[in-house]
Amino acid sequence: MRVKRGVAAHRRHKKYLKMAKGYIGAGSRLYRTARERVERALCFAFRDRKQKKRDFRRLWIVRINAGARMNGLSYSKLMGGLTKAGIEVNRKMLADLAVREPAVFAQICQAAKA
Repeated sequence: MRVKRGVAAHRRHKKYLKMAKGYIGAGSRLYRTARERVERALCFAFRDRKQKKRDFRRLWIVRINAGARMNGLSYSKLMGGLTKAGIEVNRKMLADLAVREPAVFAQICQAAKA
């Protein structure tokens, strides 16, 4: 018996058109255009999920460096000092302290200097 592919094709078309909701013009109406736009968007989404991690790490380092320099240290000296002092605080937490709790961050810098 011949297998007809109408149901599968219709389901696939619906899937892509649903994902393309909100796109302008043919991008949300025509299957082929919608599929191309959606696939491109998914590629960007995949790439930028990786990029986001790098961007945040860079931001944290900039903030930690600014806070460290206000306390007479460079970023590398601070991180090296923290390692030697056995203080395990990640960059995200350090950056948050540098912005929100400068007094606590200053104490951490003193511990790194010693």
